[in-house]
Amino acid sequence: MERVQYYGTGRRKTSIARVRLVPGEGKITINKRDIDNYFGLETLKVILKQPLTVTGLLSKYDVIADVHGGGFTGQAGAIRHGIARALVQSDADLKPILKKNGFLTRDPRMVERKKYGLKKARRAPQFSKR
Repeated sequence: MERVQYYGTGRRKTSIARVRLVPGEGKITINKRDIDNYFGLETLKVILKQPLTVTGLLSKYDVIADVHGGGFTGQAGAIRHGIARALVQSDADLKPILKKNGFLTRDPRMVERKKYGLKKARRAPQFSKR
């Protein structure tokens, strides 16, 4: 018996997620931990489940994700991107729905680098008259 799995790589900010979709009942595992033990904020869990909710496949697939780099928000976005890509691999008919909702677009925004003479990328040192 062959095990059916679909893969998708998602990226957001400095996070990279390798996502596997396996037919199941909707269990989400991130870095070998349950979604509730990994993400504390409810909004991040909602963001992560968006592609599955929109397509109505939330209880059809188990999600297994390995994610590294960045913070919580970036990781949630990367996993969402990976899930969307894996869903397109599983069924090409889902592509227009996912594309319309913007789940297949890689968010190109990255942190601007710090410049010398400044405190951050654009924050100048406080001006002192005397």
